[in-house]
Amino acid sequence: MSLHDDAVLVLKAYENQEELRQYYLDHLSAHPDDGMWKACTDGHVTASALVVDPSRGRVLLTLHKKLRMWLQMGGHCEPGDASLAAAALREATEESGVPGLSLLPGGPVRLDRHPIPGPCTQHLDVQYAALAPPDAVESISEESLDLRWFAYDEVADVADESVVRLVEATRARL
Repeated sequence: MSLHDDAVLVLKAYENQEELRQYYLDHLSAHPDDGMWKACTDGHVTASALVVDPSRGRVLLTLHKKLRMWLQMGGHCEPGDASLAAAALREATEESGVPGLSLLPGGPVRLDRHPIPGPCTQHLDVQYAALAPPDAVESISEESLDLRWFAYDEVADVADESVVRLVEATRARL
């Protein structure tokens, strides 16, 4: 199964955010060859994961090097990704440096469509949550200026509304 096909199945099974979900499906239908890839200038599907430590009531955010914003881990899908979930887990592991992450069961937690600078106009982000193992130790990647654990109630002080909504949706799923 192709990554495009997996994304369609994941989105068809996702039961929330109906209008946005349909926008993603329409985009993939209109872009069967490139809708998953960075080269699609009309926008492309991305995968991200909020790294969460529920036992300590905290999340790990990255200070994104280019955007200079505190965000969840995530980014572009790659040809070797077998699924959106695999892409989200790969990105979370690469950007957090935390081995042994596991995705929260139940598929994506949220969808978030946001404009981006450059030749591409938008990211159609499929957002998961990744559970950190006990005593997880983070390690900054080349894509980050900083990594930091934040208590759930601190996120609104440092991150934008999309991250706050992701934290809220993740906590509800937990």
